[in-house]
This record gives sequence, C-alpha cells and structure tokens, in this order.
Amino acid sequence: MNRTRPSLQKREREKAKREKQAAKAARRADAKARRASSPGLDDSDLAAIVPGPQPKPWDDDEPAT
Repeated sequence: MNRTRPSLQKREREKAKREKQAAKAARRADAKARRASSPGLDDSDLAAIVPGPQPKPWDDDEPAT
C-alpha cells in the first residue's frame, strides 16, 4: 500500500493552529502575570460592607409601632 503525504493545505492549517495555540498561551500567561501583580480589593467603598443581610435603608427613619 502506498501512503500519500499530507497535502500542503493540511500542513498550512496545522501550522496556523499551532501558531494560534502559542499566541493563546502567551495571552494567558500575560493575563496571569497581570492578575498576580495587580493589587487586591483596596476600594474604600467596599471596605465597609460586611457579609450577610444588610439593613434596609427605609427602616431607619421611624421605629415600628
């Protein structure tokens, strides 16, 4: 049996696929590095929030009778 060699188009597709995967891996590594170097949640607006149920703003005016 004779085996045919892969077509030139298939080689080009595979090369493009490898290049795309390499670019995607580079983007992922860059994003990972940016996330690691960025500061955490230091937002002063979020510092006062506590987990759990929050008080309702309309219940603060008058006590219930």
